[in-house]
Amino acid sequence: MWPHSAPGAVCDYASGIVEPVYRSIIGLARTVFFVEGLKFTVSGDEHIPATGGAVIAVNHTGYMDFTYAGLPVRTPKRYIRFMAKKEVFDSKVSGPIMRALKHIPVDRTAGADSYKAAVEYLRRGELVGVYPEATISRSFEIKEFKSGAARMAIEADVPIIPIVIWGAQRVWTKGFPKRLGRTNTPISIAVGAPIPPREPAAELTAELRTTMQSMLAELQKGYAHEPGAYWVPARLGGSAPTLEEADALDAAEAAERAAAKARKAEGDQ
Repeated sequence: MWPHSAPGAVCDYASGIVEPVYRSIIGLARTVFFVEGLKFTVSGDEHIPATGGAVIAVNHTGYMDFTYAGLPVRTPKRYIRFMAKKEVFDSKVSGPIMRALKHIPVDRTAGADSYKAAVEYLRRGELVGVYPEATISRSFEIKEFKSGAARMAIEADVPIIPIVIWGAQRVWTKGFPKRLGRTNTPISIAVGAPIPPREPAAELTAELRTTMQSMLAELQKGYAHEPGAYWVPARLGGSAPTLEEADALDAAEAAERAAAKARKAEGDQ
């Protein structure tokens, strides 16, 4: 059965031993949040386990989601190790920070390595953050999920903790300018009950997606939406594309990237 504390778990968080770099980054982030006037409402943080590994599954509507997802895990004084694309680690600016925070690089040409690293982190008792949608949802609805979160939870025998964030897309999302000044933007964060790992991964993935869809709908009920706004889903009267339209945009973008890569390869020959 999945444990609340795993053998050999890294329990620095519960024992009061802090990580100075991560702590400093959190302090800086909170200062930025204050300057921006962001207004957070967090619920369900009691579902974050005090010790032991867990997959933290987060919906993806904007580029700043990962910074907001870290707020509820600070209740038990824990940290999330996010899986992030390798390019972020290659940067001379962000790379040293990402490594110091012990995040996990994802090389899309060698995904098995990052998957193994994530499972090892989980078995050591870490919280590993993932975006099951894999990319930002332009519709701001819950996209189809990849099975990685479920497979990692099953292999490491740890629960999945769903976290849903609403309002992050107003700060910075794909295709729209950043709004990093003082905006007084409300951001709602909900943490769901742990979902125990179970086979098959496809069913666990479907359960996770259904759970997060319900959580998102609940957060949206209590949020003031602006009719016609770009950050509001079409379903709620906004101008965001529908889920189907957004999927078509993503497919076209992926095809263009593949074509550009092929052209570059030809030019290098």
